[in-house]
Amino acid sequence: MLLHIIARGKIGRSPEGELVERYLKRLTWPHKLTELPDRGGTVPLAPSPCVTVLLDERGKALASSELAEKLDKWRDAGTRECRFVLGAADGHEDAERASADLLLSFGAATWPHLLARAMLAEQLYRATSWLAGHPYHRQG
Repeated sequence: MLLHIIARGKIGRSPEGELVERYLKRLTWPHKLTELPDRGGTVPLAPSPCVTVLLDERGKALASSELAEKLDKWRDAGTRECRFVLGAADGHEDAERASADLLLSFGAATWPHLLARAMLAEQLYRATSWLAGHPYHRQG
């Protein structure tokens, strides 16, 4: 299953960008990062079957192990792509929220988009490591 991060805004050369690169390089699952302009741009067409996860302040905060379990379930169900969509500063439209398979939040705090992208990359690495039995994730 392809893990596809679709994010508004260019991260460029920055400490956050280095973190994203660091965790994406460690991922053993197929992955892709698509950056879109802050406004406009076309979201790539989704293959079928596809799961869409929107990072959204109104979403559900999942434990790392819960995210891993969802990825495992989706992969085992034959999902070809799991998309993680980070919106622009104003977030997502109501229609986007309604069509998403999951609204995911990193808690009640407000995070800058660049940090949220780095946090997502780390959580994907953590979840896939946990599923592979790698000791990176320490449960308990």
